[in-house]
Amino acid sequence: MTSTSNSGDYVIEVRDLSRRFRKKVALDGATLSVPTGCVFGLVGENGAGKTTLLKHFLGLYRAQTGSVRVFGKDPVADPPGVLSEIGYLSEDRDLPDWMRVSELMNYTKQFFANWDPVYAEELRDMFELSGRQKIRTLSRGQRARVGLLAALAHRPNLLLLDEPSSGLDPVVRRDILGAIIRTVADDGRTILFSSHLLDEVQRVSDRVAMLHHGQVLLCDTLDRLLQSHTRLTVRFPEDLATAPELPAALRCEGSGREWTVICNGQVDELEQALNGMQGEIVDRSSPSLDEIFVARVHS
Repeated sequence: MTSTSNSGDYVIEVRDLSRRFRKKVALDGATLSVPTGCVFGLVGENGAGKTTLLKHFLGLYRAQTGSVRVFGKDPVADPPGVLSEIGYLSEDRDLPDWMRVSELMNYTKQFFANWDPVYAEELRDMFELSGRQKIRTLSRGQRARVGLLAALAHRPNLLLLDEPSSGLDPVVRRDILGAIIRTVADDGRTILFSSHLLDEVQRVSDRVAMLHHGQVLLCDTLDRLLQSHTRLTVRFPEDLATAPELPAALRCEGSGREWTVICNGQVDELEQALNGMQGEIVDRSSPSLDEIFVARVHS
């Protein structure tokens, strides 16, 4: 993980954060930093600790060990100083069903001195929402749009999205993770979103952290993370009954003579080992973020 001595370069700083719920370990010494003005993807399977981590950023959980700083502040000790700068969309889209969209907008703006009514109306038009619609009549995609409107209209410096694409159709996913995220990021704000859909994370993120069983496996820029891994197709003169043991290989799948290997970039060492096994590399390409995550989790 790249670091700098100037903590002002980071919106979020987490150091050695651990959290237990009775016997369950939700976070286990997690450490990461989120730079200002980036789109930061937090990836991991369901139950990896993503939502627990976000709730620490919101001050809903106190750090049992380690520390959490958002805008240089402790979100538990200074909720107004932190929450006034955050827009949050929860995975549950927990909105008051009895309200109309316009009533929710009027209600939400009371909590934010910098609520921008003009921008709120622009977002409502963009999301094709009627102010007269009752929230209980909205589809899952429309509820996501309303929740995002409420999170964005006060122009927060940090936008937290918890599984924003959960249960949504591809068109709504494109709206949220494409145009909206990039628009906010290009305005100098910071977006952190958690997701188990790694193809979407790869499409829009500047930086990525991989979370597994409450631990941060990797945290780096997306470009460096992709460039530091390689997908190889290797072929042997005869069928192999089991996967070959190769240095630098994180994951090896296949059967018979041909195998696909995800390695951590040390291709020369792996190629030397292949020569000794009379194997050869027949194809070389870049793996996807999903392939890297699976290889790291199961290595």
